[in-house]
Amino acid sequence: MKFSIENRARLAFAITVLLGVVVWLIWHSLASARFTTYQILTQDSVSGLIPGAPVEFHGVDVGTVTEVQLTGPRSVRILLEVEKGAPITRATAATITARGLATRGFTGYVYVLLEDAGTDQRPLTAAKGERYPRIPSTASRYVSLDTAISQVNQNVQVLTELARALLDDESIASLRSAVENLQQVSHMLAENQESLSAIITNTQQASDRLGPLLDSSNNTMKGLERVSRMLAQKQEHLSSIIANTEQASGRLGPLLKSSSDTINALQLQVLPEAYRTMANLNKLTSSMDRLTDKINRDPSILVRGSTPPPLGPGETK
Repeated sequence: MKFSIENRARLAFAITVLLGVVVWLIWHSLASARFTTYQILTQDSVSGLIPGAPVEFHGVDVGTVTEVQLTGPRSVRILLEVEKGAPITRATAATITARGLATRGFTGYVYVLLEDAGTDQRPLTAAKGERYPRIPSTASRYVSLDTAISQVNQNVQVLTELARALLDDESIASLRSAVENLQQVSHMLAENQESLSAIITNTQQASDRLGPLLDSSNNTMKGLERVSRMLAQKQEHLSSIIANTEQASGRLGPLLKSSSDTINALQLQVLPEAYRTMANLNKLTSSMDRLTDKINRDPSILVRGSTPPPLGPGETK
């Protein structure tokens, strides 16, 4: 049976499709053998991240993003195909990062950055009940120009509102008054420049003299420190001296009292008798001096005795 041209075309098309499917299956099986699928669950915004976005490990391309799926109001699941030779471990963390001038378009793109964030180097495996191993995620880093300009715009708006709130009529009047006061102060300083120079010179001289004073103070402090160390070392001896002094001071009161009584007795009893005795001794000495003079003039007195003095008028024997 002969095939018509239409049947031949249909057969050729079917064979072509079949060959394409076979080639795709072969490529998919080879790709599956070369890549491992991982998942990322995050609650951060993933704006700009699309399937086909690169996956980098420490700056080196190791795979691509295959799926970005919204799983809840604030949760997103991202599937990655990473080369099996990539060192993915339990210490690996994923960060959604923007590069370029914008997060979308030809001026920039968003990719997944993988880095080691710990020390656990065991292989990453799928948890129980999950199909793919899960790579923990960190906070997204969007450092593109459009986000930076947006942030700058917000900061400028905040500063503008703050300036409007601060620079009212009363604040402007206060600023003008402060400026006028500063001008007056500057004029006064300019007029008293010579006095200020003299003050600075005197201060400099005083500071020059301050060095020796500080040195002497330092030496004094060192001496006091040595004395304090010596006192600390002799603390037991000082304690015993203080105790003995306290005991002696307790005994000093009765001693002073007895000394006071003794002095009173000397003043009232002994000294008057001593004065009288000294007076009698003085008289006796005078008599002995007169007797000695008489004996020197007339030694016969020792044999005959002294001659009585002649009788006076009206005296009889």
